[in-house]
Order: sequence, then structure tokens, then C-alpha cells
Amino acid sequence: MKNWMLGLVALMASGSAMALTPWQKIDHPVGGASQAVGGFANGCIIGAQPLPLNSPDYQVMRTDQRRYFGHPDLLAFIQRLSSKANQKALGTVLIGDMAMPAGGRFSSGHASHQSGLDVDIWLQLPRQRWSAQQLLKPQPIDLVSSDGKQVVARQWQPQIGSLIKLAAQDVEVTRIFVNPAIKQRLCLDAGADRDWLHKVRPWFGHRAHMHVRLRCPAGSLECKEQDPPPPGDGCGAELASWFVPHQPSAKPGKPVPPPLPPTCQALLDNHFAAE
Repeated sequence: MKNWMLGLVALMASGSAMALTPWQKIDHPVGGASQAVGGFANGCIIGAQPLPLNSPDYQVMRTDQRRYFGHPDLLAFIQRLSSKANQKALGTVLIGDMAMPAGGRFSSGHASHQSGLDVDIWLQLPRQRWSAQQLLKPQPIDLVSSDGKQVVARQWQPQIGSLIKLAAQDVEVTRIFVNPAIKQRLCLDAGADRDWLHKVRPWFGHRAHMHVRLRCPAGSLECKEQDPPPPGDGCGAELASWFVPHQPSAKPGKPVPPPLPPTCQALLDNHFAAE
């Protein structure tokens, strides 16, 4: 499974020349009561809302890409988390990709972020707010060593761990994806308070940001929930397995996306029929 996902990530990362998906051609939210539809990696969103771009607690990067839409629950979480980070003087929270106006598939960059319940939050907390130019062309800080076995000590700051912990302790959060080396550092630093660690999941990449995922909202009856993480803090054999070299399997073919949920397909059909 890990090798298959590596192939998927590589294919998506090389997609700069790929044609836009139909979802990327929708430039405004679909009207209606807010609903997350389908799965995180195969869905859409009705009644998405844009994250307010002006906040004293966070800043939104790459607004020209218009990936700052989400379910109201996601907007509330971002505002809640960044307010707590500000109260603890951690620094300014940097918001990366959320979802597109109607959610759906990207041609590159993400397999998930489709139902308006995922957000990338960078693992750097500037003390001074970034300029407009910095926000349009942000420079990530790679927190992981070149061999992937540990975080880079000079880049790691206690505030980063505090931000991840704050996010994991939020009742609406079900998963946070970080690089295995970052998870390992969190395990080492956690001390006796470890209940939140089971939500922090090791995954490929994620060397400069955390990917936060929320539970399906009440009222989103077509939202497909993910199975809960395994019990425990995830700091033992499961984490260790990510640092064992894996032999690649047969070269994966191009992944074939599953059929869209019927509501999402109807949304697309209606949108382009009306043009």
C-alpha cells in the first residue's frame, strides 16, 4: 500500500502540465445549505464558504490559487486554533490549501482536500506578519533531515509541537498527518500527556506542514467518515515501520479515480449544463 501511495504522490507532483479537472473550472461555491459530500479523497462540497482573508491570528497563503474554501466547521476550527495560538504567543498561523469553491479533485498537489474538511497548516510560526509578496510565494522550511530519519534540530521549535498538540486536542479533529520524523519528535517530547498523539498520523511528505482533517459535520448525511485511528499513541512499532526501507513493488500504473458520489456528479452536470 505504501509503495502504491508513493506512486500516486509522484504522479500528482508531476502534474504541472496536467489539464485542469472540471472542479478547477468552478470559480464560485455551489449554493445551498453547507454539506460535505462523499469522502475526503472523493467528494465535493455544497455551500462552501471562503475563509476570511483578514485576521490578526492567521494569514492565508497563495490566495491567487483560490484554495481557501471549506465547510463552516473548518473555518471555525481555523479561527479557534489560531486564536488559541495567539493567546499562547506561539506566532502567526500560516494557512495553506483548504478546498476549491466546490471541492472536488485537483489535477495535482492533493488526493484529498475534496470535501471541505481538510486544511494544510505550515509548521512555522513567524513573529512578524508576512508581506503580500511572501504570502503569494511562500518559502517552506524543511524540518526533516535528508535521510528522513529525524527532524533538523536547528529548525525545530517548541512552538511547532505546541501548535500540533493544540490542533490534535480539538474535538472536531480526527487526524493530523505529519512526516514520520516529526511524529517521532512529538513522541519524544510529549511526556506523560500523550492522549492526543493517536490523532497524529505519520505519512509521506509533510516535511513542512501538517494536514488537519475534521470529522464529518452534523447534517452532512452523505459525508463518508474515515475509520478512527488505532488506539494508543502510535509511537511504537507502527511508527518504527516507517523508518524501515521498503522494496518497491511493480511499477504502478496511473491511478484510476473511483466514480464520483452521485450528488457530486449531478453537481458537475448541472453546473456545466447551465453554462
